[in-house]
Amino acid sequence: MKTTTLAGTPTLIQKEDIPNLRFPKEPLQRSKDEQSILRKTLRDSMVLGNIHHRKIRIVFQDEEGIKEVRTTIWAADDRFIVLKKGVSIPVDRVVEITF
Repeated sequence: MKTTTLAGTPTLIQKEDIPNLRFPKEPLQRSKDEQSILRKTLRDSMVLGNIHHRKIRIVFQDEEGIKEVRTTIWAADDRFIVLKKGVSIPVDRVVEITF
C-alpha cells in the first residue's frame, strides 16, 4: 500500500535507530481513501506480526528524508505504529507499507 509519492530512495535503517529520529508534526498529505487503505493495511500488518511473526516493510519520512525499516508491527492505532520494545513511528509520516 503506497499512501503518497515522494522522490528518492529510502535509507534502510534498523528499528533500534528509530527513537533517535525526529518527526515533523505536519502529516503527509493523503486523501480520505488513502487514509482508509492505510488503516486497513495496518490492521492486516498487526495480524501478520502477532500471529505469523512476519516482517513488514515500512517506508516513512522523518525530518531528514525517507527511511525504510523491515520489522514486525505489534500494534497500531490512529496515531502510532508500535514495534518491539516500544519503538514507535507516527502513522501520519508513513509513506508505504508492504508485506
